[in-house]
Amino acid sequence: MKDILTAPFMQEMIHTCTNMYAHGWDERNGGNISLLLDEEEVKEYLDVFKIIRKIPTGFYTKELAGKYFLVTGTGKYFKNVERDPENNLGLFRINEYGDGAELLWGYSQGGRFTSELPAHLMSHEARLRVDPENRVVMHSHPTNLLAMTYVHDLDEKAFTRTLWQMSTECIVVFPDGVNVLPWMLCGTNEIGEATAEKMKTARLVVWAQHGIYGCGKDLDETFGLIETAEKAAEIYLKIAHLPLKQTITDEDMHLLEERFGVKGREGYLS
Repeated sequence: MKDILTAPFMQEMIHTCTNMYAHGWDERNGGNISLLLDEEEVKEYLDVFKIIRKIPTGFYTKELAGKYFLVTGTGKYFKNVERDPENNLGLFRINEYGDGAELLWGYSQGGRFTSELPAHLMSHEARLRVDPENRVVMHSHPTNLLAMTYVHDLDEKAFTRTLWQMSTECIVVFPDGVNVLPWMLCGTNEIGEATAEKMKTARLVVWAQHGIYGCGKDLDETFGLIETAEKAAEIYLKIAHLPLKQTITDEDMHLLEERFGVKGREGYLS
């Protein structure tokens, strides 16, 4: 059996965690990632019948029963993932009843998955119904997006249009826009349910005064979604206090739609 630390999905998870910390998105133990895996790719590296221990999830999911996930640990620092992946990450299967996790690798010092796992699982459910290729849920605290929620209207159309106008690539990268939740208590099923509802119509959900949730088909795409929105928010904060002399118009964005074969969210452009 192959060494799991050499698995492409493991290498990419380690690299992504390291990169997110380097970007300043995941201070201390802030942020979390869950990656949905196929059983066949897991079997190359682990005996899927060898369960290390069972961990309650605090959430029932019929749709994800039997699915495999690689997930960051609760209380773990992204900066330490590269140095000690087996302690800071865990690979588990949702049990056949959908209410617990069967740990197959990781959390080596008695740890467990992120406290926001229910929110992740709810978002996985929601996105898989929209696009079966969506396999990643990523949560982080990008500085500029977080700051933007203090000074910008939280109306989703207004928030999205501002980000689209900040950079030519934005409508191309996230044509479905950005959904926004007002401040809610984190680590609860309530915020998980609200986030999952928002995931039905967009792959990016901003948590006001907290951070962002992103979904995508792989770690690269999901990282890129957040990175692009964060860059747009940075530009907005640099110019928001200045008189605008020009911007990317709706007409310009329609040209981008035509050129790149995308369609901006219905009703968001004139």
